[in-house]
Amino acid sequence: MSQIKLQSSDGREFTVDAKAAKMSETIKNMLEDLGGDGENAIPVPNVTGAILEKVISYCLHHKDDVPKVVEEDPSKPKKEEIDAWDAEFCKVDYVTLFNIILAANYLDIKPLLDVTCKTVANVIRGKTPDEIRKTLGVKSEAPASAASSSSSSAAEPATA
Repeated sequence: MSQIKLQSSDGREFTVDAKAAKMSETIKNMLEDLGGDGENAIPVPNVTGAILEKVISYCLHHKDDVPKVVEEDPSKPKKEEIDAWDAEFCKVDYVTLFNIILAANYLDIKPLLDVTCKTVANVIRGKTPDEIRKTLGVKSEAPASAASSSSSSAAEPATA
């Protein structure tokens, strides 16, 4: 089986090189468990077509990579190095980047999850919480008084 069909949550079908598709432990396990002849599309219910297309492009580019064994010293903080192709791949808006992270996690594609998380780590490194919220477009946390009033109402006994 040299080609595998994948179907995104919005119904888009992609025919993918089997080696690239098997970078996903989830898809690899599904193929092993189900057997499959490559004729029926494997559903990928948690990933939209646009994001699956990005994930597939990553897997096609990296399908022949040899896994790296990196020995790191956890006591030394460092800026994560990302190769040029991966850096360019990750130059997307933050909503797309976070959707790729979710897809990589769901599909269990460790190298993709690593590079996207490293990208986010490099963006937020050295920033204050307010700077991070501004950079990522996250709204400020609820004021403490609003949080305490909602918790006090939750503590009241329910009436039947």
